[in-house]
Amino acid sequence: MLIGYMRVSSDSDRQSTDLQRDALISAGIDPRHLFEDHASGAKDERVGLSQALEFVRAGDVLVVWKLDRLDRLGRSLSHLLSIVTSLKDKRVAFRSLTENLDTTTPSGEFLFQVFGALAQYERALIRERVTAGLAAARKRGRIGGRPKAITGEKLDAIVVALDGGMSKAAVCRNFNVKRSTLIETLARAMTSGNAEKQ
Repeated sequence: MLIGYMRVSSDSDRQSTDLQRDALISAGIDPRHLFEDHASGAKDERVGLSQALEFVRAGDVLVVWKLDRLDRLGRSLSHLLSIVTSLKDKRVAFRSLTENLDTTTPSGEFLFQVFGALAQYERALIRERVTAGLAAARKRGRIGGRPKAITGEKLDAIVVALDGGMSKAAVCRNFNVKRSTLIETLARAMTSGNAEKQ
């Protein structure tokens, strides 16, 4: 069975799925098997895409007008590949009309293997850049991570209050800190204190 998916940005009222709908129906898709989304940002939900991915079964073909209709706006090649990989795991083929890409053919399958290798290479480059950036920051004395929530005099006052018998719940209320933050800070302080003693 052929299943169609369409998407347009919701930024403009003038955009419609008519062009995509006509192309998909001309490709042999039953209008009852068309799913669509109107979404404008990477964070917008793609309900239509989710429904299409749930609807397809082994042996079906998910068809789009263009590759960028399947991909979420602003997302990466690796995201597109994750969708196609999930289809492949379900033994569902993928076809893009504009790019004449069809994973049921040897050339289409090969192209997606190339895309997969490129996405893997992209992830490796990102990891390499992040690792190099962290190393450079450490050399300059900067340590990554979130800034400490409780420091200096406030931490000293909390320790004194706890040593004096105040409960952690009371400390959280009086010093306006979250319980999880208090516990993490105290654990970190104890660890660094033990390290200094050694």
